Amino acid sequence: MFDVFSTKIQGIFNKLRKKGLLSKDDVAATMRELRVALLEADVNFKVAKEFIGKVSEKAVGVEILKSLNPAQHVIKIVKDELIEVLGGDIPQVKIESVKSILLLGLQGCGKTTTSAKLAYKMMKKKRHPLLVGADPYRPAAKEQLQILGKKINVPVFTDGKTAIETLNGSLEYAKEHKCDCIIVDSAGRLHVDNELMDELKVLKQRLNPEECLLIVDGMTGQEAVNIASTFEKEIGISGVILTKLDGDARGGAALSIKMVTGKPIKFMGIGENIDQLEPFYPDRMAQRILGMGDVLSLIERAEEITNSEEAKSLQQKMLSQKFNLEDFLLQLKQIKKMGPLEQVMGMIPGFSNMPSGMKVDEKQLVRTEAIISSMTILERRKPEILNGSRRKRIAKGSGTTVEDVNRLIKQFDQLKAMFGNITKMSGKNFKGKRMPQMPGFFR
Repeated sequence: MFDVFSTKIQGIFNKLRKKGLLSKDDVAATMRELRVALLEADVNFKVAKEFIGKVSEKAVGVEILKSLNPAQHVIKIVKDELIEVLGGDIPQVKIESVKSILLLGLQGCGKTTTSAKLAYKMMKKKRHPLLVGADPYRPAAKEQLQILGKKINVPVFTDGKTAIETLNGSLEYAKEHKCDCIIVDSAGRLHVDNELMDELKVLKQRLNPEECLLIVDGMTGQEAVNIASTFEKEIGISGVILTKLDGDARGGAALSIKMVTGKPIKFMGIGENIDQLEPFYPDRMAQRILGMGDVLSLIERAEEITNSEEAKSLQQKMLSQKFNLEDFLLQLKQIKKMGPLEQVMGMIPGFSNMPSGMKVDEKQLVRTEAIISSMTILERRKPEILNGSRRKRIAKGSGTTVEDVNRLIKQFDQLKAMFGNITKMSGKNFKGKRMPQMPGFFR
């Protein structure tokens, strides 16, 4: 999400940075380009108009136009307004303490999968949620929820002919089995209708949820905003979860929902895996859009997939130069769990401005994993034994060339040497030392 919009907006500001002092005409030209970028990203017309109006008003002040670095001032103004449009300082869902969540949405928006993702996040916090399948209409809806619940070891309640019967039974089940949160996956439709709304109103009244979250497909653009507006008017929601943001979503929905509906985005689905649901932080998203990175989210993702003892052990191996290809393969697999590599690297400040030759090559990473996986355990632990015949066998087994294997081994040796230098130069100035490329990361 936001890839095209982010590229365009960064291009606009790169041109702005090349100028010295800004004139009102320069600001006006920048605002025109920014308006086009917003509309091309499928941002609501009124939202785009209001956004440009606020930025323009602040960007033509005397202190801006006469400052030594006016481009940075304008970028800061845009960043602050982006944060406001995306939701400002919104209260997050309290995963550690929330006791009831009702999920709403149309069919196909990813509601059932999202309910399991929320339950998984609670399990990671040592909680005991209950998934409730209150959709008696869609074929296999209950079965899908049961499969997901079994996958993450969370109980699922689906008994009952109607949604209300299922909910009533689940409340008793939760009390009896000491479940500390109920997540209700309600029924959806292909489109909004009165029958659906009437049922959801009764369901919400009976549950009285702490969070009533609407799931909308980020791929639907402005239609997602229209759906959110209807549900807020008819049912009343506390927030929105945008799904499928790993696809070809232009970002217009995320940039419009809060301004149009008054309700913030609470989570975003960034992939199909059960752990690919992230809290939505407007300030962090604004930084990503402007190419400033998102280090906090990167650290949080790493912490979720990394065992602290394993991380400490790996660090010791690296600094003592006992780091081998088996350890490196483990690291590659953990990095893949964090999501698409381009997306992960995009959270590093300045990465978007790197030369094209240094961009992440996902295919090369796959080849690197294939090469290491084609080695025996002994070869991974002692790469120094890799003679010509062994390298030829590994290349054949991984579908690569001997040159690819040689390149990987050379880069890995450089990496070990770098860690050795860090250990030797501990406490000394490391400035000016050239860091070798991580094997298989870049083109």
